[in-house]
Amino acid sequence: MTFLAEHFNLFRGLHIIAVIAWMAGMLYLPRLYVYHCRATPGSEMDATFQEMEVKLLRIIINPAMIATWLFGLCLIAGDAQMRPGGWAFLLTPWMLTKLAGVILLSGWHGFLAGARRRFANGTNSRSEKFWRMSNELPFLAAVVMVLAVTTEFVF
Repeated sequence: MTFLAEHFNLFRGLHIIAVIAWMAGMLYLPRLYVYHCRATPGSEMDATFQEMEVKLLRIIINPAMIATWLFGLCLIAGDAQMRPGGWAFLLTPWMLTKLAGVILLSGWHGFLAGARRRFANGTNSRSEKFWRMSNELPFLAAVVMVLAVTTEFVF
C-alpha cells in the first residue's frame, strides 16, 4: 500500500475540515453582501464591510478552498490505489456528480471574489434580494455532493 492509501482516513478528515471552513465562508460572504448593499459607497460602513469581506476571502475562504482541493486530490489518488478498478471510479455517476459540484463551487467562489472587487470599486449592480437568494446555492450543492459520495447512488 502507498502513503495515500495508508493515510486515507487522515486525508478524509482533513478534507472534511477544509470543506467545512470553505462552506462556512461561502455561506457567510453573500450574507455580508446583503448588508453591504445598504451601505453608501465611500462611507465608514462601506469601508468596514470591505475589510470584513477581504479578510474573509484571504484568511478563510481561499486557503480552505486550496486545502479542500489538495486533500480531495489525495483522496482520489488514494481511492484509485485501493479500488480494484483503479481510476475507473472517476467515470461513475456519483463521482462525476461530486466533481461537477466542486467545479460549480469553485466557479461560485470566483464569482463571489469578483463581487467583492465590484463592491470595493463601488460598482456593485446586484440587489440585496439577489444576494439573499443566492446565499443558499453552496448549501444545495453540498447536499447533492455529500449524498452522491456517501451513497454512491446505491440506496
